[in-house]
Amino acid sequence: MTWTRRQFVQSAAVAAAVPTILTTAGAARSTRANEKLSLGIIGMGIRGRNTFNAYFKNNERCHVVAIAEVDKTRRDHYQNEINKARGDESCEAYNDFREILARDDIDAVVITTPDHWHATMCIMAANAGKDIYCEKPLTHTLEESRRIIESVRKHNCVFQTGSQQRSEFGHKFAQACEYVRNGRIGKVLNVNIGVGDPPKVCDLPPEDMEPGLDWSAWLGPAADRPYNSELSPRGVHNHYPRWRNYIDYCNGYLADMGAHHYDIAQWGINADDTGPVEILPAVDGDRTRGVRAIYASGVTMTHGGPSGATFIGTQGVVHVDRGRIDAVPSNLYETPIGDDELHLPRNKNHAENWIDCIYSREKPICDVEIGARTSAVCELVNLVYRHNERIAWDPQAWSFTEGTGNPDWLDYDRRDEWKLPDA
Repeated sequence: MTWTRRQFVQSAAVAAAVPTILTTAGAARSTRANEKLSLGIIGMGIRGRNTFNAYFKNNERCHVVAIAEVDKTRRDHYQNEINKARGDESCEAYNDFREILARDDIDAVVITTPDHWHATMCIMAANAGKDIYCEKPLTHTLEESRRIIESVRKHNCVFQTGSQQRSEFGHKFAQACEYVRNGRIGKVLNVNIGVGDPPKVCDLPPEDMEPGLDWSAWLGPAADRPYNSELSPRGVHNHYPRWRNYIDYCNGYLADMGAHHYDIAQWGINADDTGPVEILPAVDGDRTRGVRAIYASGVTMTHGGPSGATFIGTQGVVHVDRGRIDAVPSNLYETPIGDDELHLPRNKNHAENWIDCIYSREKPICDVEIGARTSAVCELVNLVYRHNERIAWDPQAWSFTEGTGNPDWLDYDRRDEWKLPDA
């Protein structure tokens, strides 16, 4: 079966049909390890620019052959920048990301859009047989978390979540987690997570539309609302937009940095394949700090405290943040991890680990399930802030238990064109 790009974009059945003709590509990559990978980048705002510059601009193992961006000014600008970096005119630019997924000459995609788009694009990319690097927070809802794992596993994609703290920042986070997991602070009792606030309802006023912006495509599955430049800034910009504040597009700054620090917390307590079983409101009723996520192991993870992750054990404390690693007792790190103890990986950088795994077909350091389960913790904590009630949770069944919660909280009503795809 052959498909034109137009047929791919227009077909409602594409998610089911395309994998049968494309998913063999990944298995073959391990046999051509000297060939460059062809990448497409979806979303060319500041995150897309920074990811390209940091990881792919001068990478000898891959080249960016296509970008998708719904703002024409940004699309034209970054197509130009990528072509200048490559020294040719070979990078194609699209308004509709599905044009990239339709190209069977593209091996993998890098998704750097606002968060509310991540799961839809990732599932469609998996269904199209692409390997995937997606920025964090990986998902926006609990149902997205469950379904994105299912789709990536079904199609054997190599998936890296952009939680770079596992690979970079001087490997301080790996060091902290090694000491915690090797029992150097005794039994872990609590982990404090110092990140920002839960999201709020979007109350931005209407503004004149930015020329050249496909606003409906920017909104995607989110509810229709008038344009405001704080959501999609005008033209090429050098700041992170404030859509992160609002529930329609993000789970707030709690999830924005929480996708990093809850990730490290779960790494440190060896909970990458699970999640909390009970989530409790703040003791003092605070709706911005103090929600507690309790794990089957007995560890409590509390939203609040100094920036970063603070592991509190029966025999000591480990605190880690970007550029900082501390401990009580202060000489904890003077005793190195022994040869017979657990050693966590030290990668050159996060994208190189992903590319290595594309060729080897192994799982990267922040595989899809790790990213999805970290997002799920943030989503559960936000639900407790929003509804101010206890939630019991089954992290394996992805469902509320003990009569708590509400099935409607698992996802949200999406615009008809962008219902969440099936695997």
